[in-house]
Formats: sequence, structure tokens, C-alpha cells
Amino acid sequence: MSAKTVLPAVAMTAVSMVLTLAVVVMWLGTAMPWPVALVVGLGIDGGWLATLAYERRLAAQGDHNRTVTAVGWGFGLVATAVLVAHALTAEHSAGAWLAVAWLPIAAKALWLAHGLWERTALTPVALDAIRGIQQEARDEAAVARARLRAEAATEETRLTAVTQAGARVARVQATTADTLAKAWSTLESAREGKDTGRALTSVTSRVTPGVTPRWELPVWGPTEPVAALSLEAAPALTDEALDVIVEEIRTSETPALSYREMAARFRAAGRSASEVRLRAAWKRVA
Repeated sequence: MSAKTVLPAVAMTAVSMVLTLAVVVMWLGTAMPWPVALVVGLGIDGGWLATLAYERRLAAQGDHNRTVTAVGWGFGLVATAVLVAHALTAEHSAGAWLAVAWLPIAAKALWLAHGLWERTALTPVALDAIRGIQQEARDEAAVARARLRAEAATEETRLTAVTQAGARVARVQATTADTLAKAWSTLESAREGKDTGRALTSVTSRVTPGVTPRWELPVWGPTEPVAALSLEAAPALTDEALDVIVEEIRTSETPALSYREMAARFRAAGRSASEVRLRAAWKRVA
């Protein structure tokens, strides 16, 4: 996998070294003997290549030296400066020479990218483990999304059913209330009518002689029974009479009745006396 980054860097380095050597020989060859110009070009390329080799050795050992890196970038800048100066002083094709003056810097940048690649490279086992973890996370996310969608659809269906059932109940209640209201209105009209009331009175059986029963509407709603009030209050029993009645009820069975049983039978017989007087009479006779 490292060939993807190292091969472009090697090719760019070779091209830039050859170009730098050719430019130095052509440019300085007019001002000095060409062997001297060749030595200068080889010196620039050699220094660059030596620092690059040392950087690669340190990288293979997992180490890094800023001084060596600075020297290597210095050689690259010198080569670029030579190419730029040649392009600016060339009489012909200055633009073309200037266009290729960036190759030494580009070669150094490619070696930098290759170093970063090596420092972050992982083994196939680690890459397989990472891919497995990522796939597991994607699977879990997909299952969670599917579960949420299913729960949302179920909740929507439940709410729809509840809403429809509530609407049906409301319609039935409204219909029932309307029917009851109409029936009540019909009964009220029948009760208030002269002929209807007279006819109903004539067919109603008499309960008390001399009293004509009156037909009443049925009660719609909860009612509480009201005790009938007697016109004349019954006279209170004297202590002697109360004692006699209590004694008769108490000894009506064998063995004698308890106070609660006696009091229950006393009140069931329709007699009345306060609890205090009744208990006092029980104590006197018992």
C-alpha cells in the first residue's frame, strides 16, 4: 500500500534532480567551465539526496530530526531558486522554465505526505478489526432505526384505533341523549295536556278513598328518599311503660335477649325512645 505514495515521490525527486542538474550545467556553463557547473549541480542534488536518505532512515526507526529536515528543505529551496533564476534570465521559453521551477518543492511535499502515510498506516488485521467495528455499529444503528419506526407505526395505529373508538362512543352518547330528550319532551307534553291528564287519571287505581291519584312523570336521575312526616307526633312512653315493654321483649326468648337484639326488636315494632332512655330501662330491668 505504501507504493501509492512512495512511487510518485521517487519519480518527482528524480525528475527534479535531473532538471536541476541540467539547468545548472546550461546556466552556469556559459560563465564557468562545464565540469565546474556539473559539480555544482551534483552538489545540490547530492546534498538533497543525502538528507532525504537520512530522513528516511530516521523514519524507518520511528524517529525524527528537525535539523535534518530543515537542511533537506534548504536544499530543495536552493534548487527551486536556481530554477526560478534561470527562468527569469532565460531569453527563450521563460514561462516554460518557470512552470517547472516548483518540482523540487513538490518532491519534498510528496516525501512529507509519504511520511505521514507511514506514521498512520495500520496492519491488515487492525484494518479488518476497524471495518468489523464500523459494520457492527452500522448494523446496530439500522436495527435501532427499524425498531423506532416499528414502535412509531404501532403507536400511530393504537392512537388511531382509540380515536375512532372514542368518536363512536361520542356519537352513541349524543344519539342516546337526543332520544332521551325527545322522549322526555313527549312525556311532558302528555302530562300537561288536559285530555291526556284526565284520561290517565281515570284509569289510575285509587289508593286512598276520596283521593284522586295524580299521574307523575318518571324521575330521570339519582334521587334520595325523604321520610314522610306524620301529622301528629306519637306520645312519649313513660319510664314504667318503657320498662314493661323492654322486659317483655328481653324475656320473649330463652335465654334472654341481649341489649342489641332487644333494641332492634323494639324499634322494629314501631316504638320510639331515645338511646339514653332505652339503655336506662334495660339496666333497670336487667
